[in-house]
Amino acid sequence: MVWGMFSWHDLGPLIHVEQHLNSTTYLSIDADQVHPIMLLAYPNGDGFFQQDNAPCHGARIVQEWFQEHEGDFTLLRWPPQLPDLNPIEHLWDKVKRAIRQLVPQPSNLTELDSAIHQAWYQIPRITFQHLMESMPRKIAAVLKAKGDTTKY
Repeated sequence: MVWGMFSWHDLGPLIHVEQHLNSTTYLSIDADQVHPIMLLAYPNGDGFFQQDNAPCHGARIVQEWFQEHEGDFTLLRWPPQLPDLNPIEHLWDKVKRAIRQLVPQPSNLTELDSAIHQAWYQIPRITFQHLMESMPRKIAAVLKAKGDTTKY
């Protein structure tokens, strides 16, 4: 599995996750990767971090860690049952499409990992900036539809 993050400013690193993403693994990613990047990118503590409703995100140890670091950035509260509007899913789709177009296809995990990284870092800045800028419209549409389906 590969875990990634991005902001309006830039793509973050891709983290190769060897095992199932459980709360302990996710917490180490938050502490070792997310936190330093957020401090660097948003030194005034005015950054926002969004996560979806994966079970490991709601674990008590993860929530406690975010509470301990709430002055460093804001964790967006994502209600349960909310449609997945996580903008990173659009970036993963771009990565998957780029890999499907490769000839020849990656034939082992090392080649696949290399292809994922190459596709990730070739995503144009304007792509993730537009995704970030579209979030208020998408959230407004979900609210207007009272959580029902939208065009997003």
